[in-house]
Amino acid sequence: MQKRKLGNLGLEVSALGLGTMMMPNNEESVKTIQGALDLGVTMFDTADIYGEFEQQRFGVNEKLVGRALKSRRDEVVIATKFGLTHTQGVKGDSAYIKKSVDASLYHLGLDYIDLYYQHRVDPNTPIEETVGTMADLVKEGKIRYIGLSEPSADEIRRAHAVHPITAVETEYSLWSREVEDEVLPLLKKLVIGFVPYSPLGRGFLTGQIKKYEDLPEDDYRRNYERFQGENFTKNLEVVSLIEEMAKQKGCTTAQLSLAWLLAQGDQIVPIPGSKRLDRVQENLGALQVNLSKEDLKEIERISPKGSAAGGRF
Repeated sequence: MQKRKLGNLGLEVSALGLGTMMMPNNEESVKTIQGALDLGVTMFDTADIYGEFEQQRFGVNEKLVGRALKSRRDEVVIATKFGLTHTQGVKGDSAYIKKSVDASLYHLGLDYIDLYYQHRVDPNTPIEETVGTMADLVKEGKIRYIGLSEPSADEIRRAHAVHPITAVETEYSLWSREVEDEVLPLLKKLVIGFVPYSPLGRGFLTGQIKKYEDLPEDDYRRNYERFQGENFTKNLEVVSLIEEMAKQKGCTTAQLSLAWLLAQGDQIVPIPGSKRLDRVQENLGALQVNLSKEDLKEIERISPKGSAAGGRF
């Protein structure tokens, strides 16, 4: 397994991680997580709010991840998040953070959290206060590294001035490239790792979704603009071009999409989510896809920045 460094404080992880947000809390998910570790994946991403959102229960997905990995704790990097609530919006004040970290430690069954993210920046709490509290958690040994999810470039600068930020997690893929404007260049300058979530466009970039009806009736993606009407048709045209290039490269559409992401910088560690181990194995095949300068130019031609139709949320 190829390894990559996140930030400059010594955190090293597998070049591809595993996002667990959509995993149900069952034995198949446990086997998928453990199987991913057997295949060399060492970074696992969760959050306190993942799992059974409708029931407004915290910690369900964290319990799954903790249960699956407890016997091999020393082999893994576990990332979780705080800050999103069911009824109070985004929270980033000191009291809330201290309560949240203890809850996550309990749900995960851990003595410490490797990478702790603020899930979204709290507009009512200065980020300096939030990161200052997280820095205290580092001193206390409850967390090892600090991360931010979906911050602006200005928020990253301000946060990094309080305590080194190890990783920023934001959506990034061939059809969501907004971070290329300000965030990604800043992360490279400050030597901060970048963890793209939804690196396969919520499944669209796998080439497996051919029509709107392919989505189950209760699938949350039915509510996203990019999966609806004319947007779906236009996006499918782009994916078809990527799919054709993947065939020429002897790989799958998902592997080509992930290989493109990996080629955007050595500090980038995508976390594709999957409920099935065979999909995890397929995604890891992206590490064997070599893209030449000509390949990257061709990908830019067929899927340029801004080519996705519809908003990403």
